[in-house]
Amino acid sequence: MRFAAVTAALFATTLLCAPASAQSVSPAIAAAVADAARPADDKARDPMRKPAETVAFAGVKPGMVVAELGPGRGYYTRILAKAVGPSGKVYAVITTAQAARPGALDALNALAAAYPNIKIVTVDYPTMMLPEKADLFWTTENYHDFHNGPTADIAALDKSVFNNLKPGGIFYDEDHSAAPGAGLAATSQFHRMDEAVAKSELTAAGFRLDAEGDLLHNPADNNAASNSETGHFASDRFMLRMKRR
Repeated sequence: MRFAAVTAALFATTLLCAPASAQSVSPAIAAAVADAARPADDKARDPMRKPAETVAFAGVKPGMVVAELGPGRGYYTRILAKAVGPSGKVYAVITTAQAARPGALDALNALAAAYPNIKIVTVDYPTMMLPEKADLFWTTENYHDFHNGPTADIAALDKSVFNNLKPGGIFYDEDHSAAPGAGLAATSQFHRMDEAVAKSELTAAGFRLDAEGDLLHNPADNNAASNSETGHFASDRFMLRMKRR
């Protein structure tokens, strides 16, 4: 009996210690990543980006309203759209300056035509007002760039995200990790973000740290070099789930 009790306790401990990402991918997220409509180029990035585990860590669920800052060509946009399902919505949030570039919206317009729950919204980040408050804001490998440029105002952007979230909503922020203590110089010099600075800025906007993940950490990466020297999606990346108070 004693052996059986010890064995049961060890088994329970093993379950508790198992990586959360291995247990938390829902059928909706798995189906979104397996979507046959995803381009081959996107699927080729999956081993480095780990989209199923990443979307699960962020807490995406069917029926959510998700706002994506800096959606690019839509790698995550289409996954998010499938994961939230027809009862959910994804706002692809583009700045006015980005939208003015010739062809800038072509890829997203094609996505919105294919996925009716994707809505393209053009804003100025500091004064952003979405058509409705979101359950979750999402940005990947962009937060460092939000600091760059003559009109950058990260404090206003973070507060704007906060104000466009429902109470208890999440801001999921993933970015290339700078060397500890690198400070803001890394945002333009290396296109990386000092994680401690990101936490400090987001906390100042009213967020609290809900969870942080190590799924995308790469200890072999040189955090004091440009992220492009490692390979854009082979860099060491941090994952922050920041919650609106």
